[in-house]
Amino acid sequence: MILSKLAAASLMLAVATGPESEAPARHLSLHQKNAATQVYVRGATDCIARTVSADARFRRDDPTDKLGDLIVDAVPRCLAPVHAMIEAYDRYFGDGAGEEFFMGPYLDVLPGALLKRIKADTQ
Repeated sequence: MILSKLAAASLMLAVATGPESEAPARHLSLHQKNAATQVYVRGATDCIARTVSADARFRRDDPTDKLGDLIVDAVPRCLAPVHAMIEAYDRYFGDGAGEEFFMGPYLDVLPGALLKRIKADTQ
């Protein structure tokens, strides 16, 4: 359910922003590309974590309750950093890599990363 809602949001994002005009950074190593994109991943994750934890429906006593719905509702509020992350992946790894990363590995680990980040922020 979370995947289908976020897929729709990412398609709207792709249509709204158009193609990236900057050429991919092919001369960088895989390690350098991963390091360069981490700042964008962190920015998107921080925004989503702040939005989720500020939501009145978020329960600190049971943070996993409705977490998927909270993430889905947070993504539209964090379009700028999410878009920057997708663009960075496209720039460093080639066209389409950003959406593939967002819809796959990023969303797979996002709930756990958010719980970890929110827990660290409250201690």
